[in-house]
Amino acid sequence: MKIAILSRKKSLYSTRRLIEAGKDRGHKVQVIDTLRCYMNITSFRPEIHFNSEALTGFDAVIPRIGASITFYGTAVLRQFEMMGVYPLNESVAITRSRDKLRSLQLLSRKGIGLPVTGFAHSPDDIQDLIKMVGGAPLVIKLLEGTQGIGVVLAETQKAAESVIEAFMGLKANILVQEYIKEAGGADIRCLVIGERVVAAMKRQAQAGEFRSNLHRGGSASLIKITPEERSTAVRASRVMGLNVAGVDILRSNHGPVVLEVNSSPGLEGIESATEKDVAGMIIEFIERNARPHHTRTRGKG
Repeated sequence: MKIAILSRKKSLYSTRRLIEAGKDRGHKVQVIDTLRCYMNITSFRPEIHFNSEALTGFDAVIPRIGASITFYGTAVLRQFEMMGVYPLNESVAITRSRDKLRSLQLLSRKGIGLPVTGFAHSPDDIQDLIKMVGGAPLVIKLLEGTQGIGVVLAETQKAAESVIEAFMGLKANILVQEYIKEAGGADIRCLVIGERVVAAMKRQAQAGEFRSNLHRGGSASLIKITPEERSTAVRASRVMGLNVAGVDILRSNHGPVVLEVNSSPGLEGIESATEKDVAGMIIEFIERNARPHHTRTRGKG
């Protein structure tokens, strides 16, 4: 098979591992810099050009699209879909999961456990907004933030009001969520491929921090997840319409709650913690499912 990987750099760990896994299984793998592509959008013969050449003959495409280039990255992926190339994750599903509010609303509609969440832009009654999600302490998130950036823990009512007022001054959309204290600064990253969780790790925030992102000093360790957590991760991935997803779950007093569903999960942390060949599993999934003109929009909303 001829597989394209949409990625900004060959040297990134996840991209490098996918190249190795593809070549080990006898496939031809080409890395394409997402932003350097340009497209001919015609119904008769849609084309993508890269390095002055038309990209043709691909059987599958693996999108590794960073959050900052979601708009152009999904446009390139959509063009591949128009050309009949099988996408590991479809452009609609990626767009859906990258919009925090949209994804939470869709998960809520399907009855998947979530932290109590409020959404606001310029609330006329900040105290009522805080009361709506159960009062302080609470977590305030910028809707456009990624990787723990723009996430603030407000431990008192006054601190919460001040932070919300500051974000309002920036004319930003914000999410206000209950703080799950019992999680103890830890979350669980479940990696879903197809309809099953193939690997899971616990991410623990460093002392004095509540964000467990690994590049913020968090540590990763192997964890055994419960059947309920496994089911929640698979259902969340299905609602988003993603074939491969990293589902972040918190253990709360009222069961597992989903924080986020990631459409381009990093492989380094989870492969190191679990010692599993996740990149190989992704290539095997493509081998089983890749068909020309096989794009079907999964999920609704």
